[in-house]
Amino acid sequence: MDFIYKHLVQMNDDLTEAALRQQVLDPLSKYYGGIIDETGIARASHHSTPMYIAGWVAALVNPDSRYYHDQALLASLDKAADFILNRQHADGTVSLGSTNFNSPPDTGFVIGGVTQIYQLLAAHDWAEVLPIAAKVKLFLERTIPAMLTGGCHTPNHRWVITAALSLLYEIFQLPELKARAEEWLAEGLDITADGEWTERSNGIYNAVSDIALYHTGRVMNRPELLECVRCNLRMMVYLIHPSGEVVTDYSGRQDFGQTYNMAAYYTIYRLMAAYDKDPLFAAMCDYAGSFIKRPEGVNNNPLLHVLLYPEADISDLERAKLPDHYVRILNQQHPINEHLNQIDDVGHHMKIQHSSMHLAFGAPIVRIRELDKSVTIMPQTPSFFSLRHGKVRLLGIKLATSFSPGIVKFNQLSVEEGVYKLGITMDKGYNGPIPQQHLPVSAKSSVSPWYLLPHQHRPMTHLQTHELQVEIKQGASDWTIRISSDQREDVFTQVTFILGSEGAASGSDLQDAGEGKYFLKSGSMTYTVDEDRIEISSGAYEHLLPILREDQHPAGCQYVHVNLVTPFDRTFTVRLL
Repeated sequence: MDFIYKHLVQMNDDLTEAALRQQVLDPLSKYYGGIIDETGIARASHHSTPMYIAGWVAALVNPDSRYYHDQALLASLDKAADFILNRQHADGTVSLGSTNFNSPPDTGFVIGGVTQIYQLLAAHDWAEVLPIAAKVKLFLERTIPAMLTGGCHTPNHRWVITAALSLLYEIFQLPELKARAEEWLAEGLDITADGEWTERSNGIYNAVSDIALYHTGRVMNRPELLECVRCNLRMMVYLIHPSGEVVTDYSGRQDFGQTYNMAAYYTIYRLMAAYDKDPLFAAMCDYAGSFIKRPEGVNNNPLLHVLLYPEADISDLERAKLPDHYVRILNQQHPINEHLNQIDDVGHHMKIQHSSMHLAFGAPIVRIRELDKSVTIMPQTPSFFSLRHGKVRLLGIKLATSFSPGIVKFNQLSVEEGVYKLGITMDKGYNGPIPQQHLPVSAKSSVSPWYLLPHQHRPMTHLQTHELQVEIKQGASDWTIRISSDQREDVFTQVTFILGSEGAASGSDLQDAGEGKYFLKSGSMTYTVDEDRIEISSGAYEHLLPILREDQHPAGCQYVHVNLVTPFDRTFTVRLL
């Protein structure tokens, strides 16, 4: 912990120095006092000026910082405090900037950190920071009406707002803040028994929800809220690749398929390790801390938390050994099908504004780890299999067909005698004429707009089905992946192996299609990163389509396609070399 603390102080001092050079000092600018971020302007959102304010405060009040009680930094901080007051909207909110204008949830993110900034300043024995503390408190006070009335977009936003209400209650002691928090909590917690939140966002929003509910539980004396935090933190132990990369292959948010590490979890592991005296959480705190290169948003500033909660010191706590050999099936008992079958009874007709239904919530996930080898098997996602072998990253294997058309998201997963089985039965039919008793008046008008017809009453005709199955089995040094279809003929199918951009693909019958795309027409290919290699076999080129309709390939990867036509029963091998 001493090493991590010294690193945090040094990092924060360096960031402070860099941010001082980015402060807008033109008094005629509407951004005066703000810190220019990656957008080219200064903003009052949680990853912009408030984030730098948190760092500056952590430097000013910390005797271990080279900026301790620095007068020039104090003056800059005062200007920054004026900036967030000036950029605060009349309704008390701030705007994210990239989207979400006059946003209660994004204001909640800012409150999550600014309340801590205020508490740290107010408790510090230096009179010169008190005027800034008063400005920060005024900013918080102005947010109260928005927090008492504001709504959200996404599932985690509820807990961000609830935490903001709780932290404001801790300062202002207004009972209506606590009552509004209870309204959000009355919706119930959206987490499986194995610790998965609705958005399945291991790279971003797990930590957001965890920290938010930690503070809500602490302030509102609701220790039962911490159990969901524990569950998620225990789950995350098994969702890390050997390199420290977090498993994002099945996320329901913007971290999907992107590279994240555990840095964002440092604070919550530290707080919960101290609360529970848990050696595993302490070890995970150390591990997460080793990845910190820059601060998170203002609500999750690691040094700010260390300074504000010194009682969470875990330097003397025993450390557990982190597991590196395991087979773990998450959500195996979660009643996902039972829940999905209840959707029609709810009445929302699958419509929700500015958000997603997140129908993959609670789908089972298989995680396998053997030292530097890491495998994920998953239904309900575009990719059903991913593998890490040393530096080699097989980011995913996905299947697309012309039947639906598009990417296949398998909705069944089972395990039988060491074989992982995925399956799906897709159906597609045709819509008959609307029965006359359901036709609107507009149908008899001179123009009958398509969008005014009650399509929900059309009877289905000629319903067709198409079944696909995958069987995955681990060998001594390989994985076999058997993919089979039913007997329906001439459905164009494409199996795609998604590889990291850092490696080299080669093979005797590997056709380069440009822009990182290849067709494995027959035989095998190898993918190499430094001394690590895998071999993928075998190829096929049964149709000529370069991509199937409604399939998409994100940039920044390499893609190896195998083209099949149904019916087929093909076994692919991924050999670790």
